[in-house]
Amino acid sequence: MTSSVPEKTENTNPESDADTGSKGFIKGFMREAIELVLVTLLLLIGIRWGIAEARYIPSSSMEPTLQINDRLIVEKISGHLGKKIERGDILVFYPPPIEMGGEDIKNDPLHLLGRLTGLPFFPNDTAFIKRVIGVPGDRIRIQANQGVYINNQLLDESAYIKELPAYNLNTMGDIKGRNTRNEFIQPCTDPKEQSAPIIVPSGKLFMMGDNRNNSEDGHVWGFLDEKRVIGRAYLLIWRRLEPPHYPPSLQTQD
Repeated sequence: MTSSVPEKTENTNPESDADTGSKGFIKGFMREAIELVLVTLLLLIGIRWGIAEARYIPSSSMEPTLQINDRLIVEKISGHLGKKIERGDILVFYPPPIEMGGEDIKNDPLHLLGRLTGLPFFPNDTAFIKRVIGVPGDRIRIQANQGVYINNQLLDESAYIKELPAYNLNTMGDIKGRNTRNEFIQPCTDPKEQSAPIIVPSGKLFMMGDNRNNSEDGHVWGFLDEKRVIGRAYLLIWRRLEPPHYPPSLQTQD
């Protein structure tokens, strides 16, 4: 007499099926969520690194061209294609370490993610926005109440500056002032070089804010390495309109 073996068995515990289905749903949901986050991050990095990024203006250093809380698009395509930086370009860049108290941009994973994504929950390095005034080979001189001379020719900047500079800049030793941390800095400390004319070296730029007397720029910290440029200011996308201010005698009385 032979015993028969059932071809299949039936699960007599419905709670086990429910647990298995619940765990499978959670795993599937988590997998899809992780994939979505990774794809979003990759797209964000690709757009921000290769095409453009959004920035806002936190200070008055570029007035009247750009005002506090203006939002703009910084394009990067032209930089990747090797377009030459020209005088008059408005650039966003990481300032020289001397301007930031000796601290340079950090390359740890969190700071890299901050630069690549711009997301607020990652640390983000400080960036400046200024106008290109001097390109490699230019000789810079600034005369108080007159303006900026490039190669002994006075620039006509009436279309964009707020006011004429109130300081002189004739030699390398004249480049000095207080940085972001209110520390006095002087990039050129060699006595032999302090009397030399201000000539923009190869691979460097001389940057200035349009609000000449309220801008921590090249007249304080010197030349900017072109490698620190993030991109060109391309498009103003939002500006908050402030109501006009009338004298009290013309204001509506309740």
